[in-house]
Amino acid sequence: MEKADTPSKPDTLLLRARRWAKAIKRDVIAIWLAARDRRTPWTARILAAAIAAYALSPIDLIPDFIPVLGYLDDLLIVPLGILAVIKLVPAPLMVEFRQTAAHRAERPTSRLGAIVVLLLWCLAIYASIALLTDFW
Repeated sequence: MEKADTPSKPDTLLLRARRWAKAIKRDVIAIWLAARDRRTPWTARILAAAIAAYALSPIDLIPDFIPVLGYLDDLLIVPLGILAVIKLVPAPLMVEFRQTAAHRAERPTSRLGAIVVLLLWCLAIYASIALLTDFW
């Protein structure tokens, strides 16, 4: 006999972490959109620009190679900054920005970026082959 109120799949910790990470990624894009929108209050725009730039930047306040503390900014600073921006942006605007961000996340974002990465891989392969032929 099956219970009617039990979910069909247990909500595992890994599944919840993936959903949380996906929501964070969407919200970073949403706050970047908020920072660029004139309807957003200027205080929220400044904080949104700073948080989005920090979240998207390859440079961390605390380098990731430092044990435990290296991921502190990824696990605390960015989510807390996102929460602060969400509190400052009017709710209807935030809903709009999140919808736009979710739509952008569904499709490739930059063909130019893909071309640059592809060219870098081709250059790396060419350099490797050149080094190997010089070595032999």
